[in-house]
Amino acid sequence: MTPNLLRQLWFLVENTQAPVILGRDDASLVEWLLDQLARQRSLEGYETEVISDYIRSKTSLIRDLAAQR
Repeated sequence: MTPNLLRQLWFLVENTQAPVILGRDDASLVEWLLDQLARQRSLEGYETEVISDYIRSKTSLIRDLAAQR
């Protein structure tokens, strides 16, 4: 995973309204974030798998950040 892709993901998380994040279960949150990233840039197959695993491992952090807003 490239640093640029990580920056894009966290920029997306920070700029997404909290109810959008908090209103989804883990699986749909991962899918929604992947879809949003794919709209911004073309993701290779391996990138999709890696970023998906990364998002799944960070769902608690993503929700905590959203809840603090």
